[in-house]
Amino acid sequence: MKRTPFLLSPAAKDYLWGGSRLNDDFNLALDASPLAEAWVCSTHPDGESSVPAFSCTLSSLLKNHPDFLGSHTLETTKGKPELPILIKFIDARKDLSVQVHPDDEYALQHEGQLGKTEMWYVLDARPGAELIYGFNREVTKEQIREAIGRGEIDSFLNRVPIHKNDLFFITPGTVHAIGAGALIAEVQEASNITYRLYDYDRVDKTGKKRPLHVDQALDVLNLQGMGAVRQPMRLLKYRRGYASELLSRCRYFQAERVLLNTEVYRRLVDYKTTENSFHALLCFDGCGSISGENFMLNFFKGDCIFVPSDSIPLKLHGKAHLLDVSC
Repeated sequence: MKRTPFLLSPAAKDYLWGGSRLNDDFNLALDASPLAEAWVCSTHPDGESSVPAFSCTLSSLLKNHPDFLGSHTLETTKGKPELPILIKFIDARKDLSVQVHPDDEYALQHEGQLGKTEMWYVLDARPGAELIYGFNREVTKEQIREAIGRGEIDSFLNRVPIHKNDLFFITPGTVHAIGAGALIAEVQEASNITYRLYDYDRVDKTGKKRPLHVDQALDVLNLQGMGAVRQPMRLLKYRRGYASELLSRCRYFQAERVLLNTEVYRRLVDYKTTENSFHALLCFDGCGSISGENFMLNFFKGDCIFVPSDSIPLKLHGKAHLLDVSC
């Protein structure tokens, strides 16, 4: 099969804290209310992306064409034709639960899947929006267990005001929560393990409280104080037709922000993946096209494009803001 890009269709999640912005702002037309998350690039069994052009799921396509993932990705997954990452949009109309994720070692031993390292890029935030990021001082397991029982864990949590274009990298063991009013793009390991410490005593559609996982959370929590949280230094590099900056690079993924504007310079931007890894291009503003020999694909705000490894030579055109994610 020719190594040309293709659009992905997301899986929807209707968690109780979600809203409607993913449909309203990105025109995703997903049948979920509330719509909390859209898993735009995923082969995880809890929510698989599909490939409309081939009328199949992304996982089934990659099983037939594992070479699309690239040599480094296949090495990471020990030859399994699956994505080691998951990319999603998150609309927090209400506060998310106070939670923590385990690392790979703990998750594989106790859950049979990977842990979760993640990156949040803030697409929008209403005035006063904030998130929870670590503890505000060093704590003990006993303090946290007692505080949860009394409903007073908030006094130990580090609250951070957030703004559009902020970036946060969340390592396993870090207590965290996205606050109401945040619109987030998340890049993470391909995992769906969350240990809740506190959920505001909310009830789901059936009138039941969502379960907490206090024992597991205490097993994996980083109990150190976080201190002041500052935005990392970022360098925006300008070239003809676009600008880019590295947002995050870790053992699991690399994410760059790309500001495409070929209308100013009237010059298309060259684009090609290497044999090492696929790329996922997530458009979060504007629109454009990606083209090659006898090939063109238009994309719009909210679209996610999968570009196979060792792709054909491509050109980017348009005025758009994108996340470019690879492994």
